[in-house]
Amino acid sequence: MDDTAAAGGVSPEKPASPQHAEPEDDDVEEDGPGETAGAGAGEGKKKKKKKKPKKKKAEQSDPPRVGLSKFFPDGNYPEGEIQPYKDDNTWRTTSEEKRYNERMAMEDPELTYQSIRRGAEVHRQVRKAARKFIRPGRTMTEIAEYIEDGTRALVEENGLESGVGFPTGLSLNNCAAHYTPNAGDTIVLQQGDVLKVDIGVHVKGRIVDSAFTLTFEPTYDKLLEAVKAATDTGIREAGIDVRLGEIGGAIQETMESYEVEVNGKTLPVKAIENLSGHSINPYQVHGGKSVLLVKNDDQTKMEEGEYYAIETFGSTGRGRVVEGGDCSHYAKAHDAPHVPLRLTSAKSLLNTINKNFGTIPFCRRYLDRIGESKYLLALNHLVSQGIVQDYPPLLDQRGAMTAQFEHTILLRPTVKEVVSRGDDY
Repeated sequence: MDDTAAAGGVSPEKPASPQHAEPEDDDVEEDGPGETAGAGAGEGKKKKKKKKPKKKKAEQSDPPRVGLSKFFPDGNYPEGEIQPYKDDNTWRTTSEEKRYNERMAMEDPELTYQSIRRGAEVHRQVRKAARKFIRPGRTMTEIAEYIEDGTRALVEENGLESGVGFPTGLSLNNCAAHYTPNAGDTIVLQQGDVLKVDIGVHVKGRIVDSAFTLTFEPTYDKLLEAVKAATDTGIREAGIDVRLGEIGGAIQETMESYEVEVNGKTLPVKAIENLSGHSINPYQVHGGKSVLLVKNDDQTKMEEGEYYAIETFGSTGRGRVVEGGDCSHYAKAHDAPHVPLRLTSAKSLLNTINKNFGTIPFCRRYLDRIGESKYLLALNHLVSQGIVQDYPPLLDQRGAMTAQFEHTILLRPTVKEVVSRGDDY
């Protein structure tokens, strides 16, 4: 999920993402040698021991509905792709002090990396199924609900403890971000569409924010290649004490080295200058620091222990987005002001938002799902009071195509962990 106004040539080595986690137990007890029953007795018969029933392997269903705890009963989830720090930070990899800090973090339920890794494994399994399901002819609503139903089941949704991290982004073509269908949406995926799929999962407020782009014919393959390479560049350049402005320059250089040929015309790929990656705080997907996609003078540094969504967006258009269209995405501001609400319906809706979402982003379909109705006036009132932030769709010029790739990374004391990396991207 992008941060507005304000996300590498790494070979994506897949972290273990087992579909079968429980080892099959097909050991049968060895028959011992038969005992002889005294001098005159013949050779004793071997005792037959009953075979243990084979344990069934845990297997993911189709569509995915088996909770992740069935695959990882010990609560240890797969580590993401590990990238060593570079330049002045290479010492961290072998530092005893930094290793000790990591061990301490893993023992602290608030800091443990298991929450983000659990979310990442849910993300990998859900998106693997979604890639097979998403085809031209499906409606946007069918696709969104398929992804969200899978996420809720696999993360074993439990109030504010675990669930969907933000509304599923399904932005099409010149829409770069922040579109998910509202009730009554009739848009159907077409063969020539460029679809950004932005999926969020959270466990104990640790949000995995990762996205990919799908096409169904080859015209825009180079656009996808450019954006994927730019995201990998951003990941490679990220690190403790690295300045955010420098990462933006590296992303732009990679992205803009590509071009796309459409109907005999060569179009440059442009980094979208007013979108960005962002830090992620507990229960706050936009954590306050922004990683722009173009060179800039931001001297802010990345710090040890921080989580970042490194995402990049490329466009065949002007490389700048504006708000437009019907709003679907909302989130309660983490620093929401305490203001008297004169609308009773707004007070009631705010209670519903606090109880069901807290500061986790939500959409109008999620309000429908929990039984809210006729809430638009109240919702707009909360927005006008600064209590809830609205996030309208973000559009480049008509006729342009936009693509997105994104990963969540964790700046551990010793190494950088690309927690959402899979064998797909």
